[in-house]
Amino acid sequence: MDRYPQSVDRLIHEVDKNKLMLAAEMINNYQIIIDRNLRALFADDLPERAGAMATDWNGRFLTFKAFGVACRITPEGIFLGDRLQTGPVGIIVSLYALHAIPESFQLEPFKSFKEIPNSAPYTVAFASHTERILVPKVDRLMKYRKLIMDQMDGFDAPAYMSGDEALVVKPLPKIALCYIFYAADEDFMASATCLYSNNANSFMPVDGLADVGEYTSRAMLDLIA
Repeated sequence: MDRYPQSVDRLIHEVDKNKLMLAAEMINNYQIIIDRNLRALFADDLPERAGAMATDWNGRFLTFKAFGVACRITPEGIFLGDRLQTGPVGIIVSLYALHAIPESFQLEPFKSFKEIPNSAPYTVAFASHTERILVPKVDRLMKYRKLIMDQMDGFDAPAYMSGDEALVVKPLPKIALCYIFYAADEDFMASATCLYSNNANSFMPVDGLADVGEYTSRAMLDLIA
């Protein structure tokens, strides 16, 4: 009778250990991609990259705001605030640094994610990870819209936008997202819709744009937590 719980405990321990190993491997894979992207970036013309990204280059590193936080790209790593980015946000920022082109930022007309070319493989994940994760917090997001806009270089959405509340935020200097919120009522559930600035796909691959939406939504939820 005593052996069975011990075997279960041992199995749980092995499962937890495997999870930790997989997590460590994933983090290592993220870091490999970030390091590779940084090597390519710093082998490029940094003043040209800074212009294309709408960022500052001081001869040592690039500085701008990403996801509402001061960002610094150095040969050693990508930092938001003082925190080294070794996960998805680091990859997103490095992709923006590599892929942004000198084209001017164009806000309107906004586009839904599915209107962006080649977005079809990512639309289900986008709806789940960018829009639906906000639905339980729509009331709070509307209440703290000014805090969100202040932190994330935001502003009021154009007057023609529908919804109970709508705002625009800029997770990256040349990429803006328009969020439209509807509060729940007797007939309908709360909802959240995310639209992209018109030429966002000029500055980021489409899979990266999906991640921009997800991590912008996460940043807003962190702000109102």
